[in-house]
Amino acid sequence: MLEITFIVQARLGSTRLPGKILLPFFEGKSILSLLIDKLKLFEGARIVLATSTNPVNDLLETIAHKNSIDCFRGSENDVLQRFIDAAKYYDARKIIRICSDNPFLEVDSINHLIDFATNNPQYDYVSFNVDGIPSIKTHYGFWTEYVTLDALEKVKFLTEAPLYHEHVTNFVYTHPEYFNFHLLDTPPVLLTHEKIRLTIDTETDFKNAQAIYRDLTQTTPYPTIEQIIHYLDNHPLYYQTMEQEISKNSK
Repeated sequence: MLEITFIVQARLGSTRLPGKILLPFFEGKSILSLLIDKLKLFEGARIVLATSTNPVNDLLETIAHKNSIDCFRGSENDVLQRFIDAAKYYDARKIIRICSDNPFLEVDSINHLIDFATNNPQYDYVSFNVDGIPSIKTHYGFWTEYVTLDALEKVKFLTEAPLYHEHVTNFVYTHPEYFNFHLLDTPPVLLTHEKIRLTIDTETDFKNAQAIYRDLTQTTPYPTIEQIIHYLDNHPLYYQTMEQEISKNSK
């Protein structure tokens, strides 16, 4: 059994693209269903879907049960508290936080993150370095992040600012004086591919990702970052719409 628990952050109240994680995305499956399938590749890992008590999210609890994963329902707006409560409920001290709107999370990177965090228990937070920025602040949509329950409880103790309670790990990587954190290397080719946007916030994001996912999975079910970049370089028109969405939806 892996010591690390995947906690999937999900809700259906998106204003830009309501219900985006449940829309048919590939072969009748939603982004959330495909994501759960991917996380189940990590044998022995516990998967917890963390949503809110808002009745609009009742369907998410049903989907969690159908997929034989755990579900925790907590605060709608204090996502930090929701994560802390979920982790405590399932006795999860080491967490990999999963954003539910990223269908291109790379399996190799998740493996790397798990291995590093497991072998380096001194770190409170581990993520990926994209030109000096933690990957969660970028629009690529390739990576997850690791954080300990102790670190999240420390954030709660140190600040009541709504920003840090809505964005679970923001306080950790912006206040290094309080935490021991590490950023893992990412492929250098990303430095010349800044226009890639495969996180999903808008209808344009969704349609781009859907078409790219359909084409890439003709040859591999879980494409790597390098394979995705190779595909995009051969279909450069995607870069134009991605650049437009990046300018409109900067993190």
